[in-house]
Amino acid sequence: MTETTHDLSAIVKANDIRGVAGEQLTAEIARALGAAFADVLEEPELIVAHDMRLSSPELSRAVIEGAVRRGAIVADAGLSSTDQLYCASGLHRAAGLMITASHNPARDNGMKLCLPGARPVGRDSGLEDVRRGAEAYLAAGEIPVRGEGRSERIDTLEDYARTLHGLVDLPAGRRLRVVVDAADAMAGLTAPAVLGPLEQVELIELHFGLDGTFPHHPADPLRPENLRDLQKAVRREGADLGLAFDGDADRCVVLDETGTPVPPSAIGALIASREIARARAAGEERPRVAVNAVASRHVHEVIAAAGGEMLLTPVGHAGIKRIMAEQDAVAGVEHSAHYYFRDFFFADSGMLAALHVLAALAETDGTASALVAEHSPYAGSGEHNFPVDDAVAATARVRAHAESLPAARIDELDGLSVHHWDEHLAPDERWWLSLRSSQTESLLRLNVEAQERTTMEQVLDQIRTLVLGVADAAESTPEPASAEPTPETVPAAVPANAPEVSPAQLPAGASGADVPGWVRAALRCPDCGGELHDVDAALQCTDCGRVHAVEGGIPVLIAGRAEAPSAD
Repeated sequence: MTETTHDLSAIVKANDIRGVAGEQLTAEIARALGAAFADVLEEPELIVAHDMRLSSPELSRAVIEGAVRRGAIVADAGLSSTDQLYCASGLHRAAGLMITASHNPARDNGMKLCLPGARPVGRDSGLEDVRRGAEAYLAAGEIPVRGEGRSERIDTLEDYARTLHGLVDLPAGRRLRVVVDAADAMAGLTAPAVLGPLEQVELIELHFGLDGTFPHHPADPLRPENLRDLQKAVRREGADLGLAFDGDADRCVVLDETGTPVPPSAIGALIASREIARARAAGEERPRVAVNAVASRHVHEVIAAAGGEMLLTPVGHAGIKRIMAEQDAVAGVEHSAHYYFRDFFFADSGMLAALHVLAALAETDGTASALVAEHSPYAGSGEHNFPVDDAVAATARVRAHAESLPAARIDELDGLSVHHWDEHLAPDERWWLSLRSSQTESLLRLNVEAQERTTMEQVLDQIRTLVLGVADAAESTPEPASAEPTPETVPAAVPANAPEVSPAQLPAGASGADVPGWVRAALRCPDCGGELHDVDAALQCTDCGRVHAVEGGIPVLIAGRAEAPSAD
């Protein structure tokens, strides 16, 4: 008889658990994970909550059942945002488990775990133990009863709203019109509780129905197409601000009064400056702020100018929370619109971030665009994701390029970061980039920032080509909407009936190579390393005379493919 093995490594990630509900993450698996989490806890108290996904109630019940069998005393919080669960964990000094897949598609679900006081649980801080314990229960086919576990209901929303109201004071005198797009997700529960009672806020609701099918748009506010409804509403309502939340409402994206999205790093800089000022007013000499390796350079500059100290961290909530707690940092900033607060148990909260933005705007007579203008001085690419077969080799190509630049500084805190930004460099030579592997997919994630937009675009194009290779990069470059269809090109051959022209130098022509100009200038013959000049439907080496075809806009530069021409 063959023993059934259970491997949960595909769904247990670095910072949380995620998979397709009913397939990768079933009630049976959730029950085993709940039991295994109860096993690693030093105290039996556990708060379990869930979002509005269709699969969430069943998974929540299964987690509670498994935890209770292992002696946990479970407080069932029901529908909740993730930061609402963190708040409950902090206030009650109990562990927490949130059933959610955040911004993932409707068919997915997952879990976010925390220890008492909202302390994070990641791969290096207990999540691997939970995975192994759950696999053991699944293999055994049973979860033995231990102790006298039980479950009871708990309402956490009122305490959550009161806690946030106590952390940020909105000045009287200015009433702000604010459109909130809840994406049919958990901000539909928390925004009325937190923003609704405020006299300084006129709350305009958009997509507030709790519907796990996401009928209006996916709950991922970092994707521009998911902000279109909010942009229209902000303009239509003449609103001062727009707020877009993700599925579990722990992230918030801000739109100004024109409907223009504000870069998350700009919001991070604003929050960092406010929290540093508050801490210094309370007597702290040099408050610390944790910033992940992908956030804008401007965040670093704001922290220094405000009299704070920056702590550079890898991407991911488990790591940044741990570093914040160890260093007693007042705030944390991630490029992904996650903002962390010491006074909120070192946890992230999209709603608390929104309150900071509202307070900062209410303190002025100006617009949101004017408020954040000073916090977006540089040109950023946003995050570009590239599918690759060999991330190590692609990263090595970028590293080798960076090592050839005398002014470049390299660090590997989180993937590969290259800094080409010093005071002695001209403004159009100042840039930095981050290239790191996805923790969940076969992707490389690239972010580029520069002092000038043209530089950012050039570096982005250059690194993109290095990551994908010249041929792949050319294939994946979208054609302009107005471009005419390109006729099919035919591989060039040396004309036999043109004795008057030496094969070593064909007449100039349109090669059809569809690559950026700087890439074209860098291309060399794969056989001898000579420079290439454009001829009809091909590139020809000026040294050895070999002719390399251009097929579909792509230079076919493969050593040994082209014959060396005769000299006569």
